[in-house]
Formats: sequence, C-alpha cells, structure tokens
Amino acid sequence: MKIGIIGAGNIGGNLARRLTALGHDVRVANSRGPETLAALVAETGAKAVRADEAARDAEIVVVTVPLKAVPDLPAGFLDGAAEGVAVIDTGNYYPQQRDGRIAGIEDEGLTESRWTERQIGHPVIKAFNGTFAQDILDRHRPAGDPGRQALPVSGDDEAAKRAVRALIDELGFDTVDNGGIDDSWRQQPGTPVYGLRAGVEEVRKALAEASPERPADFRG
Repeated sequence: MKIGIIGAGNIGGNLARRLTALGHDVRVANSRGPETLAALVAETGAKAVRADEAARDAEIVVVTVPLKAVPDLPAGFLDGAAEGVAVIDTGNYYPQQRDGRIAGIEDEGLTESRWTERQIGHPVIKAFNGTFAQDILDRHRPAGDPGRQALPVSGDDEAAKRAVRALIDELGFDTVDNGGIDDSWRQQPGTPVYGLRAGVEEVRKALAEASPERPADFRG
C-alpha cells in the first residue's frame, strides 16, 4: 500500500518504522525539508519528500503535526492522492501547553478533528491520538493475543474507517469504532480512554464514561 506521512515526530517516525517493516511504500515529510530526514530514511527505507508531495498516489495519508500547524499545510496537498484516500488525523488540542486558543474549537464547540477537516477540506479518521509513540514499536501483538491493545477510531467515511482499522490491525492492535467525527470528543485529551493501554472491552467502557466537558487543563 502507498502511504504518505506528514509529520516526522514521535508518532510519524514510529509509524514510518513499522509500516516500512510491514512492506508498505512510505513517503514521509516534515516542515523542515526532506534533507533533514536522512537518518529516518537510512533506517527505514522510506522516501523523504516535501509536504506537498507526501500524498501523491497514496491510499492512506497520516497527518501528524501539531494542531496549530494544520492551517500551514500546503494548499491542495491531497490533490494527487489516490481516489478515496483515507486521511488519518492523529492530532490533539493543547491550548495551554502548545497550540494557543483555537476559536473554532473553543467558541463553536467543534471537535478537534472536525476543525482539522475544515482546515484541509477533506474528511479525516481520528486515530493514534491517545497512543504512546513507543507503544507503536513495542506493544503490537498478533490477532487474538489476550494482551493485544485496542485503539479508538472515529470518522464519518465508513470506507475510509474500514481501511484505517484494517491497517491498525496489521500494525498489531485491535480497534473500537467510536462513531463519527462529532463523537471523537470521547477520545480527546483528558478523557478516560486517552493514553489507556487496554483491550477492546476496557476501551469501550472508557469511551462510554467520557464527559463532553473539556477539562480545565485542555481549555484555552
């Protein structure tokens, strides 16, 4: 599968490591230019490209940049993607810690991923946002393993969601369908499932226990 990754931080870098190990054709980009990704390329065999090239022909694109950087993504960066491309949003809103106040989230009550959709002009599937980056490398397990970790996944495009859930399964994790993007508040920072290392039933329980009120630490 052709996969583009925009953002080469902890999550993006470790996804590049695992996806190339699984045999996928991975392009990776960051904000500083392909020449800064030489070490990751040498380690993984992924191809370093500019951000406006990462999605070319890609069937899945991972957007894993700070939320405040989403509006700075190249205009039309998804134009060359494969038809029906699934876009994974791993982002979280940290107004006090990193991103500053985002009016659409604070004043309109948009979920983080609905706001991201508006910025990039394409539906997204929210996944990996509450996953510890090192777990992508260390905690994958074969299907049926009693210690297999489950990740919540939200999105409105059912075909894209199926593709993302299948990829996560291949990466060695179970998934729990958390409904549409307007339901994705259940997996935002400060909720019971955020950072939870648990199986399917515990993840379902944590999603059900979430409150729509954003905790004070995550309000701008």
